[in-house]
Amino acid sequence: MYLNLPRQHGLTIIEALVALLVVSVGLLGIAGLQLVSMKQNSSALQHSQAVWAGYSMADRIRSNVVSFADYTDIDTDLSYSQDCNSGPCSNNQLVTADAAEWTTRVQTLPGGRGTVTGNANRLVVTVMWDDEGTGATGTNCSGDAQVDLTCYSITLIQ
Repeated sequence: MYLNLPRQHGLTIIEALVALLVVSVGLLGIAGLQLVSMKQNSSALQHSQAVWAGYSMADRIRSNVVSFADYTDIDTDLSYSQDCNSGPCSNNQLVTADAAEWTTRVQTLPGGRGTVTGNANRLVVTVMWDDEGTGATGTNCSGDAQVDLTCYSITLIQ
């Protein structure tokens, strides 16, 4: 008693193409996720470097509290030249040396810029960088990724 059932000898070309399509869509999704992950990782690194640079300048200001007000108007777009590593410096020379070293550190960020603003009793240390990679420059920190920089600020009160 043999039944005459049709035998299947393998996959049809349609089934193989559908399986290939499903696998391809999955792999594209994984590749997209990897790209987003790499971008976010880079952004986190830049943010960490900016925080580190901001706290570095804040620590420099705190260590030279006698010249607290002299740190006002530091801008890493300006040029500073002072070396206090090779010999002793006055408090005012130390302000210039701190600005020079901070400029070097901040400019490692893409589009990096740092400013210290305020008055004799209150200083705001701001580190700005182009986190979005749009080529943004300037001092605007309102959050518009097309024209603004990402900013991190620290306020110091004497």
